[in-house]
Amino acid sequence: MIIDTGKHTRRAFLQRTGQLAAVGAATPFALNLAAIGEAAAFNATDYRALVCVFLYGGNDYANTVVNYDPANHARYAAIRSAGASAGGPNIALPRADLNATVLRPASPLAGGMQYALHPRMTALADLFNRGRAAVQLNIGPLVMPITREQYLSGNTTRYPLPPKLFSHNDQQSVWQSQSAEGSTRGWGGRIGDLALASNGGGSLFTCISVTGNAVFLAGDSALQYQCSTNGAVAINPLKDNFFGSNKARDAFRALIRRTSADVLENEYAKVVGRSIDAEAKVTAGLETVSLTTAFPTGNPLAAQLQAVARFIGARNALEVKRQVFMVSLGGFDLHDNLLSRQPTLMGQVSDAIAAFHQATVDLGIADKVTTFTASDFGRTLTSNGDGSDHGWGTHHFVVGGAVRGAAFYGTPPPVSAGDTGAPEDQWHVGQGRLLPTTSVEQYAATLARWFGADATELQGLLPNLRNFGGSLAGVPYPVDLGFMA
Repeated sequence: MIIDTGKHTRRAFLQRTGQLAAVGAATPFALNLAAIGEAAAFNATDYRALVCVFLYGGNDYANTVVNYDPANHARYAAIRSAGASAGGPNIALPRADLNATVLRPASPLAGGMQYALHPRMTALADLFNRGRAAVQLNIGPLVMPITREQYLSGNTTRYPLPPKLFSHNDQQSVWQSQSAEGSTRGWGGRIGDLALASNGGGSLFTCISVTGNAVFLAGDSALQYQCSTNGAVAINPLKDNFFGSNKARDAFRALIRRTSADVLENEYAKVVGRSIDAEAKVTAGLETVSLTTAFPTGNPLAAQLQAVARFIGARNALEVKRQVFMVSLGGFDLHDNLLSRQPTLMGQVSDAIAAFHQATVDLGIADKVTTFTASDFGRTLTSNGDGSDHGWGTHHFVVGGAVRGAAFYGTPPPVSAGDTGAPEDQWHVGQGRLLPTTSVEQYAATLARWFGADATELQGLLPNLRNFGGSLAGVPYPVDLGFMA
């Protein structure tokens, strides 16, 4: 069953109607609508932030969280090296290269299974082993739990699938919003909707993107505030003298902010005015923040996360209690040159996230900030000759002081190409494409619950969540994945 996410939950509805009563029945209808937009489902007393790190292009899961125990590494290497017989490179990572990034969970996995991270991810492996990071295994978009047999049946009426699997743009949108390209609301923005009243005068800074426009941060009421790595984006003619004249600058300011009898012109002036006021507030707030953490240079993801850290440092000046951020890194569509190009990307992800986490430690709020990764999809375990092709399920990271770290969550997938008919093919749909055993819905629900949403609100936030909570073919599908303390 799919829920209409446009419907408000009962608790949110009651609070919104209560706020309208306080505003008064005589208030103009337009202001009543504004009151609805500013209402929230909970009133936060502490600060919490979610930070989504989106890896655009579909990250190769098998060379990110790598099978390390001898038996499974041998299976992994045999499948990944098959392309070498056709003249391509062996895209498997040698086991000896993984010794410095072996993950040591507090509770070992069953059957002696072990994982290591890509050799360039030493910083993230260290966070895991110190209990500050966790790995969510085999996660991807699902409408409902499904088996390989059900997937291969082609009966999408009985066994519905996410729209347009293996398509970059659509799966980016599905990950961020549960709908294909063209969706106008994301689950990060809908989580932000709940926090607007808690943020009071800082409601505009509830959802912040340092990576341009992204549907993930678009809510029903929460606006997506976009900034650069340097902070707020200013209207340049208003910052300096316009054509060398301060009179021209002041005249321009008066012109773009003046009221008008024309409805569209007047609304445009309001938007511009809001932008000017927001830029001034952000700039003043960021000027009070001096980070002591060293962020790596020449790393675009680190630059974005450094900006997020500055925003978090300015949280009191911005009058916010709850925030949702998004940053991103591209270049993961590695059909070719996997071995030569992925190492740089993996190093950037690892170093940037580790530096950001240290910044939250230095700011004294590590347990109030949770960072998590996402990507279009995983990729094939099989080689296409020099890389891997589009897949489905993949592995992701959750980092922060409130994370139950040094642990794997979800069901470890057997190492298989999914084409032999053997029992280990069960959670693969061909070429080593993982059939997810954890849904994005469960992932989002676990994060949203930590953020402050209650069980009823989760059903309104996430359209297919009510399809989860049981088990299928021996695999549990809990609503709360357990990685948040």
